[in-house]
Formats: sequence, structure tokens, C-alpha cells
Amino acid sequence: MEIYWLGHGCFRLRGRDSTVLTDPCPPSTGYRIGRVNADVVTISSDDPESSYRQAVSGEAKVITGPGEYEVGGVLITGIRAEGQKGARDRNVAYVIELDDVRVCHLGTMSQVPSADDVEVLGAADILIIPVGGSGLLDAGKAAETVSLLEPKIVIPMRYKTEASAGALEPVEKFLREMGAEAKTPEQRLSVTKSGLPHDTTVVLLSYRGA
Repeated sequence: MEIYWLGHGCFRLRGRDSTVLTDPCPPSTGYRIGRVNADVVTISSDDPESSYRQAVSGEAKVITGPGEYEVGGVLITGIRAEGQKGARDRNVAYVIELDDVRVCHLGTMSQVPSADDVEVLGAADILIIPVGGSGLLDAGKAAETVSLLEPKIVIPMRYKTEASAGALEPVEKFLREMGAEAKTPEQRLSVTKSGLPHDTTVVLLSYRGA
């Protein structure tokens, strides 16, 4: 499986037989992701920054709520998790099983997960997590969430970049909280179940939607 970061909370997970797109974002976020082909789209929140369906091309199955789904061999579990405060505070975190690898996308999560949520979300191999604050998890809460969920790989999202709009914190704050070294962002992450690291590893991706 290959994981690409298109910007903000939007990722493309490309497996052998299916492609999943998460939280398509509009140009107002600072990222121009264009039109993206996908078989499945997960939307965590009604917030316009997470639900820009105009970016999706093709006949994708769109998932917007909690529950268990199977689409084209992709297994998806959505659970309610506390999102950004305000009118659009509904948030769904998704665990996506693709090519035997489980990826958890926390969406617009704003609080450290409860014990019940940890039981479901902690089954993931790869955790995609907001770290830039601005109403969502900040560096400290994100690091605490990682310690609870114990993923093999952590991919930060929704932090300040040269392209991003809004008052977000830089990813360096999260790296310091994690005791991780700053590394050059990778164009994509290629991963297999057997190739997962033994210890929790932070991976930075370069955004594609510029």
C-alpha cells in the first residue's frame, strides 16, 4: 500500500485493488488537490475543510458516518470521536484496512480518546493524526494520544506548512513532544504488513496539493 498526503486532512491510500481518499479539502485551506480518483471516500466532519466532494472524480462510495463497511475489499470502521468545538463538532474517526494494513485517520479529533475509543482505534498499524491545534489536537494532546494508541507508524496532519492557511502550529512542536528527530518529508509512504517497524516511528510526508 502507498500513502500520499495531498494536504490538510486529505490522504490517498492506494492498495492493490482499491484507492481510498480521506477528508478532501478545498482550496481555502491553502491546498489545491485538483480532481482525485478514488473507489472510497471517508469524510470525518461536515466542516467544509473536510468535505470538499467537488475534488472527487469517478463513482466513489462516500462514507460519512459511524458503522462498519466493506467496499471493494476495503474494510472500514467509523466511530464517533470528539471533534472541533462549534456548530460542526461531529467527528468520525475511521480505521481502514487495506492490503492487510490498518490505517486510522482521526479526522477533526479535538480531545484525547476515551478508553472505549482506544479499544477500537488502538488496533491500527498506522495513525494519521492532527497535531497543529487550532481547535483540534495540539502537539501535547497528539503525543498523549499516540502513547495510548501505540501505532507502529505515526503520520502528522493539519499543521502549518508553506501552503497552509489558518493559525496552525508547526510540526516541530509535535516532534519535540515525541522525542523524534526532524527528517526530510517523503513523497509517499510504501508499507506492507511485514515491513512495519517494531517501535513507534514518526513519518513526515510532503504534501502534493500545492
